[in-house]
Amino acid sequence: QVQLVESGGGLVQPGGSLRLSCAASGFSFSSYFMRWYRQVPGKERELVATISREGDSTWYVESVKGRFTISRDNAKNSLYLQMNNLKPDDTAVYYCATLVLSRPRDWGQGTQVTVSS
Repeated sequence: QVQLVESGGGLVQPGGSLRLSCAASGFSFSSYFMRWYRQVPGKERELVATISREGDSTWYVESVKGRFTISRDNAKNSLYLQMNNLKPDDTAVYYCATLVLSRPRDWGQGTQVTVSS
């Protein structure tokens, strides 16, 4: 079955960096657009970034442009989110998801990112 497993979260000081990973299995990873979302307790899940099947097209929410980079390695069935110059407002649980018919379908369990001094 489809499995998405995020990792790489943690506690980081403002201005620091983290690299999130999402290991995919149980489906043809290279056939799907992929997304990163994030969610703060009490708020709706927010779309952070999207990447095309071959990784040649990306999209970011305005608040992370220039700081975050989404990428993928289809040979390794892996999705990544490089996060630089982190801010306290980036604190959230981050999720990877498959995109099917323009909607997220499969989700990982999430990884916590906390930006605090």
